[in-house]
Amino acid sequence: MSTLRIGIDVGGTNTDAVVVDGPGTVVASTKAATTPDPFDGITSALEQVIAGVDVRRITRAMLGTTHPANAIIQRRELGRVGVIRLAAPSSLAVRPGAAWPKELHETVIGPSAIVGGGFEYDGTVIAPLDVEAVAKFAAQCAGQVSAIAVSSPFAPASNEHELRAAELLAAELGPDFPVSLSHQVGSLGLLERENATILNAALLGVARRVVNGFHSALTGHGIEVESYLTQNDGTLMTANEAVRFPILTVGSGPTNSMRGACALAGLSDALVIDVGGTSADVGILVDGFPRESSAAVEVGGVRTNFRMPDLISIGLGGGTTVQGSGPDVQVGPASVGYRVVSDALVRGGSTLTLSDISVRTGRLHGFGDPTLVSGVDEATVDAALAWTDQQIQIMSERMKASRAAMPLIAVGGGSHLVPDTVPGVSEVIRPANHAVANAFGAAIAEASGAVDRVYRYEPRGRESCVEDAVRLATEAAVRAGADAKRVRITSVVEVPLSYLPGKACRVQVKAAGPLGA
Repeated sequence: MSTLRIGIDVGGTNTDAVVVDGPGTVVASTKAATTPDPFDGITSALEQVIAGVDVRRITRAMLGTTHPANAIIQRRELGRVGVIRLAAPSSLAVRPGAAWPKELHETVIGPSAIVGGGFEYDGTVIAPLDVEAVAKFAAQCAGQVSAIAVSSPFAPASNEHELRAAELLAAELGPDFPVSLSHQVGSLGLLERENATILNAALLGVARRVVNGFHSALTGHGIEVESYLTQNDGTLMTANEAVRFPILTVGSGPTNSMRGACALAGLSDALVIDVGGTSADVGILVDGFPRESSAAVEVGGVRTNFRMPDLISIGLGGGTTVQGSGPDVQVGPASVGYRVVSDALVRGGSTLTLSDISVRTGRLHGFGDPTLVSGVDEATVDAALAWTDQQIQIMSERMKASRAAMPLIAVGGGSHLVPDTVPGVSEVIRPANHAVANAFGAAIAEASGAVDRVYRYEPRGRESCVEDAVRLATEAAVRAGADAKRVRITSVVEVPLSYLPGKACRVQVKAAGPLGA
């Protein structure tokens, strides 16, 4: 009897769920409205998707969720964080969180300090760790914050001071007091990594509620299995790891859709557009994984540098409103979101949406009563459709790395808005189960590990340095749950640092593999 996996993805409009068997075939799928309390949507989708399924065959459950990202964007449920940087005397001019939006800074950042410590890129000590200052800072934070974020220069290459600081903080505040260390969160680049670490510490409470809610939904339906959350790069982390590193899940929604689209369409290189009820995201797949952004990524107005897919997003979805009439209509950016099932004209509502336009033009069938939009004038329909088609073409062209035509995989509940032909696209593909590609992407996701550090090629030699990075990335993937015998290296990037001695080079390696038995 083959085993089954559950994949659930919480979007702004719908919560999608699938049950997938060992070979990757969709056994069951469903969409449930995302409610103001997202856990209601998760419970409803789970209940629907397992109806008629032998739950004893289910061995794993995966969740992709917008909870952490929404918490940052909406400035809610965030914990207050103490911030300590181990960098004096080299980094005193810019205080932690200096460039943050004012309201987010006031909400999140509590006591902060820059104390002696840190390393150069090659492991040279900037200054000895100021043990007394760390202990003093811990006392200052007692009873004032819910977590502490620790950062230091080049911590991904030399983490000794961060680990020692964590020990000192635990001695003062207790072994269970939450501490986020920057070398475990971000890559090289002190300020962006520090920002990501602070956000991670602020999200720890949100993550705990998400994981506990997911477990409760599963156990409430008699499902006692290993559970995972999807990461920004399209791979998995265990639920226990997600509680410690929630910031690594904030971009998982679009990535799930892209990975799901890749597998459903049987393509490894293609453009992907995921259209939901509120927004549309366009990305590009390279060797089956989303191309990662090479620029610093802003989350809620804060610059970070963790792995995120390279995406273009706009307010275009099935619930996007169409206001006015004739050729000068205003399309979006407002959306009725999950209320499209009640507010759209074809559903008996009073709001003209892009779903109504799709029904009127024959792109969408079975969603409502077409006669209810018969009164919308042709000029309004043509203008809304022309705007939609133009935006999709522009996003596709901007995402491509060359002028060569590529296939475009259309997924998501609002993918009916994508025309059958798009200039600059070789073909538009709508694979089976495309409406739940995000949940499918979560269900089939693999475990991964990554390394980003600076090596000195002299006198050690390039091959030895790259082999070391490959080994570390492989070990990280296995620790994350990947089958040690099936781990593969998916990316090796070398960036020479000509301004540093000893043929210094930044080496980034990523490894991934299916979950072990």
